[in-house]
Amino acid sequence: MTDRFEVPSGLKKTGLVLSLIGIITLIAGAVCFLGKHEETGLVRFWMGLMQNGIFFLFMAISSIFIQAAAGLAQGGWIVAYKRVPEAIGANVWVFGLLVLIILFSMIFGLGDHNPIYHWVNPHGDKVLEGKSTFLNKGMFIGFSVAAVGLWSFFGRKFRSMSIAQESAPKNSTKLYWKTVSLAGAFMVVYGLTMMSTTPWMWIMSIDAHWYSTLFSWHVFAGAFVSGMALILLWTVYLKNQGNLVLVNKEHIHDLGKFMFAFSIFWTYTWFAQYMLIWYGNIPEETTYYNKRQNGPYSFLFYLNIVVNFVGPILILMSRPSKRNYFTVVFMAMIIIFGQWLNLYLLTYPGPSGHNWNISWYEMGIFAGFAGVMILTVSKTLTKSDLIPHNHIFLKESVVHLS
Repeated sequence: MTDRFEVPSGLKKTGLVLSLIGIITLIAGAVCFLGKHEETGLVRFWMGLMQNGIFFLFMAISSIFIQAAAGLAQGGWIVAYKRVPEAIGANVWVFGLLVLIILFSMIFGLGDHNPIYHWVNPHGDKVLEGKSTFLNKGMFIGFSVAAVGLWSFFGRKFRSMSIAQESAPKNSTKLYWKTVSLAGAFMVVYGLTMMSTTPWMWIMSIDAHWYSTLFSWHVFAGAFVSGMALILLWTVYLKNQGNLVLVNKEHIHDLGKFMFAFSIFWTYTWFAQYMLIWYGNIPEETTYYNKRQNGPYSFLFYLNIVVNFVGPILILMSRPSKRNYFTVVFMAMIIIFGQWLNLYLLTYPGPSGHNWNISWYEMGIFAGFAGVMILTVSKTLTKSDLIPHNHIFLKESVVHLS
C-alpha cells in the first residue's frame, strides 16, 4: 500500500496568493508606517512582523515537541499521521530564520531609544540596569541563534531518521531507539528554551519592568494547543484528499481531546498568573494587566478568554463533537485565531497604550506567514510516502481505539 501526496493546484495557488498578500502588505506597511517617521507607526510595523513570525514559529516547534513526547511515551496513536508533524517540524528553520531577521532588525535597527525593547539602552533606568546581565544584545543574540539552530536541527533530524526507518531491515528497532534518545535530548533543549529563556527574551522583555515565573508555561500552553490544531487541519485536509488512508475517527478523536485538554491547561496558566497578580495587588505587577484589562485593549482582553476557554469547553467537551470532522476543523481554526489573539495581547500593548485594533496590516502579515506554511509543508509532504510502513508501532496505530 502506498500513500503519496501530490500538491493540488488549488492548494499551491492558495499558498502563493497568501504569500503574495503578505509581501504586498509588508510593502504597504513600510510605506504607511515607516515613511511618516512616527514612533507609533514604526512600532506597529515591527510588532506586526514579530508577533506573526513568533506565532508561526512556536506552532511549528510544537510539532517537534509532539513527536518527542509521543516517542518517549512509546505512543502508537500518532503513527498513522506522523508524517504531518514531521513535515511541519522539518520547516522550523524557515520560520526561525525569518524571526531572527525580524528580531535582529529590531534590536540593531531601531536606535538607542528602542521603542520596543527598552532594555537595549537603559538610559539610567535602575530596574533595567539591574537586569542588564541577562537583558543585553549579546545574550539576546546568543540565546536566539542557539535556540533556533537547535530547534531546526531536531526538526530535520526527526524527519530524516523516520524516513531512514523505511529502508531499515524489517522489524529492526535500532533507529527507533535512537529516535527515543533523540527525543530525550530534545526535551532538555525544549525545557531550556521554549519553557524558559526564549519567551522571556523575545516577548516578556517588551515589558522589561514586569516579570512572571509562569509566563513561559503560559506561552508553551498556547503554542502547544495551536500546534495541535495545525496538525489536525493538515490531517483532515490530507484525509479529504484521499491520503492518510489509515487515519480514522479514533485518531481525529485523539487530536480533538488534545485540543480540548490543552485549551483547559492554557486557561489554568492564564488564570494562575492573573489571579496571583490580582490578589497581590502590587503596583509594579498590576500595571501589566491594567493597560490590557482597563485600557483600549479591554475588549480584546475579554474576547481572549471567550475564544480560548469558553468556546473549546462548550463545543469540544462532548465525545461526539471530537469525532465530527466539521466540528474539530472549525474549532481548530478558532483555537489558532484565539492563540494568535493571545500573543497579540502579550506583545502589542507593551511598547504603547495606543489602541491599534486588528486591521489590514496584522491580517495581511498573518496571511503571508500562512502562505509560507502551506507552501513549505505541502512540498515536504510530497517527498515521502505518508504511511511509515516500517514503523514498529504501525499495527498499534491501525487498530487504535480511543
